[in-house]
Amino acid sequence: MTHLWVRAEQRPNEERVGLTPEGAKALLDKGIRVTVEESSVRAIPIDGYKAAGCDIAAENSWPDAPRDAIIFGLKELPEDGTPLPHRHIMFGHAFKGQHSGVALLKRFKEGGGTLYDLEYLVDDTGRRVAAFGYWAGYAGSAVTLKSWAAQQRGELCAPVGVYAGKDALLADLGAELDALSKDRPSAIVIGALGRVGTGAADLLEAMGCTVTKWDMAETASGGPFPEILHHDLFLNCIFARPGTPVFVPKEALTADRKLTAIGDVACDPDSDYNPVPVYDRATTWEAPALRVAEAPVLDVMAIDNLPSMLPVESSEDYAAQLLDTLMKLDDLSDGVWTRAEADFITHSKNL
Repeated sequence: MTHLWVRAEQRPNEERVGLTPEGAKALLDKGIRVTVEESSVRAIPIDGYKAAGCDIAAENSWPDAPRDAIIFGLKELPEDGTPLPHRHIMFGHAFKGQHSGVALLKRFKEGGGTLYDLEYLVDDTGRRVAAFGYWAGYAGSAVTLKSWAAQQRGELCAPVGVYAGKDALLADLGAELDALSKDRPSAIVIGALGRVGTGAADLLEAMGCTVTKWDMAETASGGPFPEILHHDLFLNCIFARPGTPVFVPKEALTADRKLTAIGDVACDPDSDYNPVPVYDRATTWEAPALRVAEAPVLDVMAIDNLPSMLPVESSEDYAAQLLDTLMKLDDLSDGVWTRAEADFITHSKNL
């Protein structure tokens, strides 16, 4: 019997989950065994999984799970260097030239396990079967706006946290902007036709910002793109990959510009293909903005687990998208899973 083990997230400020109780019930009805770890932070309570009929395991007990269990989580595992013998479904951030990903792949190689990277679960047209993109863009725009608002007060953006829902986020952000008695900033969103860009633009427009929406047609020239510097805010919503243009080069730090806040929602600062090379590390909930220039200031927001600011909505949305693919776990010869395994093998073979 196929056994899916839903682990607790161990990363700070991560309350999401990729499977709802309703989805777990559907898997159980299909004949797939489901174990769900208890969690002190998960936004969806354990009681729903118990009622669905899932087995319940202790928090963070996945290393001792049966070897044939498929471990399902979202964000990174603890970086303790231990070999990984299980099959894992997670965001590995290891296939796009990320330097930190090499260590993860070596752990899988040493343990004999397999990584089914959630970012590489794609259909036969190459489209991802599920993505958190919309809520990443939504929350990323909100924190970038908060960074801009802090600049108007002569400050750096204060810590951010979890919201009960998007209405609470909109109310909080609207009050902060209204207190400034200034016009809303202008913004440019690159990747505006995708899920991430749509979420980013929706939040900005809900806050009364003027939004310029660019996508592949507007960036096909490969740059440079001086128009970006003529906006107050820039939201990068395109994931880094070979051939991605540079949108804000290092020269922009000293250029004449209106731009003072960047939201790099894609957040791949250690990728060889980073299209926003004016910063070198992700930001955090405790320190959301990294100041990379003065006079005028330029702050970069690059939090890499943005959807967890709205954990219930983002979890329910993502889990609904992913469920059909999880329902095929009892046949790993299905194209989605074989393609994901092939990507893992390709990127691991030269380690």
